[in-house]
Amino acid sequence: MKALPEHMAFYAAYHRDGRNRLTHFFGVPAIAFAILIPMSWAAIDVGGVDISLAMAFVTAVFVLYFMLDVPLATAMVLFFVPVLALAEWVGAQSLETGGTVFAAFFVGGWIVQLIGHIFEGRRPALVDNLFQILVAPIFLMAEAAFMLGYRISLHDEVETLV
Repeated sequence: MKALPEHMAFYAAYHRDGRNRLTHFFGVPAIAFAILIPMSWAAIDVGGVDISLAMAFVTAVFVLYFMLDVPLATAMVLFFVPVLALAEWVGAQSLETGGTVFAAFFVGGWIVQLIGHIFEGRRPALVDNLFQILVAPIFLMAEAAFMLGYRISLHDEVETLV
């Protein structure tokens, strides 16, 4: 498996324009939240506890993130556990409510991101590498860390690779 800086450099090459990056801070979390809603509808009972596909998926992504970078993965857990809880709650509402919230966040998130790519003048990274769907959230967490003055050596390594 590639190291985090390599994954981030591939993603960063498609996101050089600041306006594009800004749109992704809204679009990526919106889409991530949205896809967890229908995933919450599929659940199995494990020892008296319902485990949804959303819970299993987020857990698997967290394992990937911890393999890539422990501090950023920890931040992702702190961010995404409430997002998962909200998605599970929305998914427990009526199918109409869950479907409406899913559609609004999914379509809205993609519209925002595609507007960003108009500014960028380049298609989304996932068109060339579908794995970038999983890289986008941790990339944005790293970007937030960089803006706060953390992980500067990671930032410099990514920029060198770009």
